[in-house]
Amino acid sequence: MIIAELKHLEELKQVLAGYRKVLNVGCGGCTSVCLAGGLKEVDDLNTKLTLSFKADNVPFQIDGFVVERQCEVPFLAELDRLVPRYDAILSMGCGAGTQFLAERYPAKPVFPALNSKFVGVNRDLGWYEERCKCCGDCLLAVTGGICPITMCAKSLLNGPCGGPQDGHCEANKDAPCAWIQIYERLKAQGRLDAIYRVSPAREWEGQVQGSLVLEAYKDRYVKKTES
Repeated sequence: MIIAELKHLEELKQVLAGYRKVLNVGCGGCTSVCLAGGLKEVDDLNTKLTLSFKADNVPFQIDGFVVERQCEVPFLAELDRLVPRYDAILSMGCGAGTQFLAERYPAKPVFPALNSKFVGVNRDLGWYEERCKCCGDCLLAVTGGICPITMCAKSLLNGPCGGPQDGHCEANKDAPCAWIQIYERLKAQGRLDAIYRVSPAREWEGQVQGSLVLEAYKDRYVKKTES
């Protein structure tokens, strides 16, 4: 799923300045699951924006509505009766959902409330990890279901570098070496021949695996990752 996190309140206030009536559209898909854009998050953000603008003595009204998925056009139809009442739209969907809203309602300014971070998995409540770079050439069949492009800090395709120590990555000592994991899994499956094929090098930069722990859950998981 797409992992996203809320933008800072001040950034949102800056883009919404001058608009008196705003419709905040949440998404029941990915951003709801990762606790960034579901009904609760829409209500929480609306309350914060309302109170903040009120403290500034700025007239402001914001209402919320959650569609099933912002990234699918049919689900946006239920907004057609609502959008004309508002001056602007705030999207708590991913970047794709925000673009779909902007495309459907080109006469209305549409602003993203979230930053889309990565394609990831739900490790635990409020804890998400990147697992796929969407590279377009999946290697999981030959790497035991472990993505070297995402899980290896250097995105190496033909085995580990010379830096792993005690099974851990030299670039991120808190993470295991992806290629050692790949080797051990394939060995257990009797499929070590799968990695004999040489894959051509790619141009990749900044491929350290993404991770996001929500602020409210950091105390809970810092202890778990240290142990």
